Amino acid sequence: MMQDYLRINDNDNVAVALKTLPLGYNVTIDGGSLSVRTLDIIPAGHKVALTDIAKGDKVIKYGHSIGYAICDIKAGSHVHIHNLKTGLGDNLEYVYEPAEINLHSEKPDTFKGFVRNDGSVGIRNDIWIIPTVGCVGSVAAAIANMSRKYVKGSVEDVIAFDHPYGCSQMGEDQENTRRILCDLITHPNAGGVLVLSLGCENSNLNFIRPMLEGSDLSRVRFLVCQESEDEIEDGCNIVKELIDKACTDVREDVPVSKLVVGLKCGGSDGLSGITANPLVGSFSDELISRGGTTILTEVPEMFGAETVLMNRCANRELFDKTVCLINDFKDYFRSNGQTIYENPSPGNKEGGISTLEDKSLGCTQKSGTAPVTGVLEYGEKVKNTGLNLLSSPGNDLVAATALAASGAQVILFTTGRGTPFASPVPTIKISSNSALAAHKKTWIDFNAGVLAEEGHDISGETDLLYDLVIAVAEGKKVRSEEAGFHDMAIFKQGVTL
Repeated sequence: MMQDYLRINDNDNVAVALKTLPLGYNVTIDGGSLSVRTLDIIPAGHKVALTDIAKGDKVIKYGHSIGYAICDIKAGSHVHIHNLKTGLGDNLEYVYEPAEINLHSEKPDTFKGFVRNDGSVGIRNDIWIIPTVGCVGSVAAAIANMSRKYVKGSVEDVIAFDHPYGCSQMGEDQENTRRILCDLITHPNAGGVLVLSLGCENSNLNFIRPMLEGSDLSRVRFLVCQESEDEIEDGCNIVKELIDKACTDVREDVPVSKLVVGLKCGGSDGLSGITANPLVGSFSDELISRGGTTILTEVPEMFGAETVLMNRCANRELFDKTVCLINDFKDYFRSNGQTIYENPSPGNKEGGISTLEDKSLGCTQKSGTAPVTGVLEYGEKVKNTGLNLLSSPGNDLVAATALAASGAQVILFTTGRGTPFASPVPTIKISSNSALAAHKKTWIDFNAGVLAEEGHDISGETDLLYDLVIAVAEGKKVRSEEAGFHDMAIFKQGVTL
């Protein structure tokens, strides 16, 4: 049975309705020490004031301010965008106040993965076709479709990753595209890679090959379409050769410290910060305690909760990098004439999220409690085990692709609204509410909504999620893979010629 409401932190002056609370409903906290009657209907996922909140006072959720009351709010009232506004401003001064963190329980574990020549480990052994430019995206798709008949052994699929970039770009925008393409070309989840070039594009092989120096290219082949009489026939022959080479690869036991998991959320609702995101945070702590690595991204959705992450940085250098991570993204917004805090989305607001602080504090629950051990630029590969922060926007496809490019072999994606999208790597969809899990069984892989119900605790659900991640790492297909979905998107940051 689902609980009716929840105060997340003892210091909160609001509670979250876990189901719609009718007018006059009695909300009782701490065994009756605090009791209020609702003065409004409180929709599921929305907030109810537990005390009188004066105009200008902070509204506290997750133990932190999520904004300020824009009018007097009586105890029992619905607290949302009509009486609450963000407290964030464009420029903030950050002070490093390191938090005390205890997360050292090393628990050795293994999973069966594909060990590559360079020591990296993949959890899939498919053949990838990476176009260097959008002009040959359809050719890549045709080659993939026509060469799937050759699939055998441990190779299960041939996947073409279409995108519209690789030409008519300038400066850092073009370099970012090249960097992401190279990251995917060398990703360990691919048993073989065909790099498909048109020949005259800005990201042609004369630029791509030098960026791959030092990488293991034993499972990579190149084809320039303008130099081929029949690029589809030649491409199919190359893919067949790659399949013949990769099909005998076998999974072997490897330490779970080789596992890199991306953390992402999208389409949040009022339960996201209570069920799905804290569950992923608990999983992140569990994986890190076993020597593994997680990557948290979507920087604009750290705004308002960034100090929580900054104070968990393992040292001052990482703190300074995190400050730059946040401020650089604010500068990106300003340079394009956009409002920094134009968030949350209409869907978020409908689900009960009122301000960016409200959303961000919920989003950062995915990071658990571990110290920050690395801060990555967009397209930079992960180097340090533990919790890493990655520069990327919040857009689902762009951020998920960025996580894969940085080395994630699998992504945990929490959602209160649902989405069918995929990414270059297996993407486990975790619903924040049980209704979504029941309604979209072809989208959702794990239901965290049970944490709002009696009889379920975060420890038990963490164990179940951990087991699912290991199963996926060992070959179990997620829903989007079963549907045949494989998406990618590159962060477009500059002009188009």
